[in-house]
Amino acid sequence: MIHAVRLHETGGPEVLKWEAVPRPEPGPGQVLLHQEAIGLNYIDIYYRTGLYKLPALPAVIGQEGAGIVTAVGPDVTEVKPGDRVAYAGPLGAYATDRILPADRLVPLPEGVSTRVAAAVLLQGMTAHYLIHRTYKLQKGDTILVHAAAGGVGLLLCQWAAHKGAQVIGVVSSEAKAEIARAHGASHVVVGYGALPAEVKRITQGAMVPVVYDSVGRDTFFASLDCLAPLGLMVSYGNASGPVPPFELSALSARGSLFITRPTLATYSAKRADLLHMGREVMKAIQSGVLQPRVQQEFRLEDAAEAHRALEARRTIGSTVLVP
Repeated sequence: MIHAVRLHETGGPEVLKWEAVPRPEPGPGQVLLHQEAIGLNYIDIYYRTGLYKLPALPAVIGQEGAGIVTAVGPDVTEVKPGDRVAYAGPLGAYATDRILPADRLVPLPEGVSTRVAAAVLLQGMTAHYLIHRTYKLQKGDTILVHAAAGGVGLLLCQWAAHKGAQVIGVVSSEAKAEIARAHGASHVVVGYGALPAEVKRITQGAMVPVVYDSVGRDTFFASLDCLAPLGLMVSYGNASGPVPPFELSALSARGSLFITRPTLATYSAKRADLLHMGREVMKAIQSGVLQPRVQQEFRLEDAAEAHRALEARRTIGSTVLVP
C-alpha cells in the first residue's frame, strides 16, 4: 500500500483526505515514481473547489513533483530505475508514489535537489513561456507583474530583470514588497486600488506593453488600464476568482489591446518543448539567474493546512509538500 491525499467531493480544504491506496504498477510507456517532494500551486485549489473540472471522483489533485523512478513499464526508453526526475502537468501528484507517462518527465541535473525541482518546475516553465513565447521580452521593456512575491511572480521578476527589463511588481503587503525588490522588481506597488495611476507615474505616462496577471477578477480592469496602446494582457490565473464576462469594446476603447489566456499544458504539449523549457529552468537555477525561495514546507498529509495558507496569502515564494 501507498498513501495519497484524495477528495471524494469538491469544496473547502477539509475535503482533502489522507488515505491508504493500492500500490500501482506501471504499464506500457509508464513509470512508477517514488516522490520526495510535491509542489503546491494555486491551480490545485481550482481543482479542489470545482472551478476546474476533475475527470472523476474520488480524485488525487496536484500537478508537480519530483523523486526517483522505482519501476518502468514496457517500451520505456526515456528513463530507467534510479533516475532523478521531475514533472509538471499530469494530475495526481498528492501521493507518496504515482504512475506517470515516461515522456512527461524531465531529468534532474546534479546540483538541483528534488525539493527545489518540485517547487519550481511548473512555476519556472510558466515563467519561461510567459517571457519567451507569450510575449517576447526585450531588453529595456517595462512590464507589470501581479503577485510579484508569489511563486511564479518571483521567478518572473528575476528572469525579466536578468534579461534587462524593468519590472513593476504588485504585492499585497509591505513585507512582500521588500521580497519582490530583492528579487528584481525595480518598482513595487502595494495593492491595486490606484494601480493605473502609479504605473502612469512610474512610466511617465507611457504605460506598459504587457501585464502578467495571475489574480483574475479583482485586478482585471485595473490591469487593462495599465497597458499602452496595442499592449498585451496576459491573464494566466484566477486567484481572486474567474474574470467575469466583458464587452470586447473594452479592449478597443483602451487602445486596441490584445488579451490571451495561456496554459502550460498547451506550451509543453510537445515533448521537445517540455524538455527545452525544463532544461532552461534547470540551467537558470544552476547559473543563479533564478534563486528559488522554497519558503514553506508541509507534510503531505497536512495538505489541507497548506491550502488554507495559500488561500489566505500567508505564503511567500514556493511551497512544497513532503511525503
